[in-house]
Amino acid sequence: MENSGYKVSCIDLKSAGIDQSDADSVLSFDDYNKPLMDFMSDLPENEQVILVGHSAGGLSITQACHKFANKIRLAVYVAATMLKFGFLTDQDHKDGVPDLSEYGDVYELGFGLGHDKPPTSALVKKEFQRKIIYPLSPHEDSTLAAMLLRPGPLLALMSAQFREDGDEVEKVRRVYIRTRHDKVVKPEQQEAMIKRWPPSTSYELDSDHSPFFSTPFLLFGLLLKAAALDVGLDAIN
Repeated sequence: MENSGYKVSCIDLKSAGIDQSDADSVLSFDDYNKPLMDFMSDLPENEQVILVGHSAGGLSITQACHKFANKIRLAVYVAATMLKFGFLTDQDHKDGVPDLSEYGDVYELGFGLGHDKPPTSALVKKEFQRKIIYPLSPHEDSTLAAMLLRPGPLLALMSAQFREDGDEVEKVRRVYIRTRHDKVVKPEQQEAMIKRWPPSTSYELDSDHSPFFSTPFLLFGLLLKAAALDVGLDAIN
């Protein structure tokens, strides 16, 4: 993206990337997503960004769209949870929460509040990671990813609820990139979320849940296409 003239910023949310927070200590979505909210708040009023969210990152960019719509040129959901108000209803959970039960006991759970309380973190066990998350990805990429994969703050993610009136978020154009062979956010879940909250445009990749590994050049092409389409729509308007 940088070679194509874009400035790229990667925001490490709480307990992710280089952020050293313990996932079991991140107990609210607002705390988890604070790095992105701070980034958006610090942007000058006359600047706009394109936000790209993958998987649960869809929740993060949706919250940003509710709170900073005027600073967001486009929101791109890549195999991501796209729920207008987060997890408010049973249908939201059905559409937006990965169901890996068909694979058996796949999670290592953390109980930061005690074993008599709901789990606070989750990580797909090492022996299931390639089968579920990276089945179409090059082995060298999935091996490196497995070394870097950290528990996600489950309790914080499941508490994502956006109770704004919904007017601001509708100002932001959205693009959804579907992943046809996804075993995490399954194609039927992606289709359900698209149907319930239709984006401006949707594309599809012959990819697993990790298109940045399995189809990186095609993903890059779609990101450029989405950005160019957005510029074209502005010119028309």
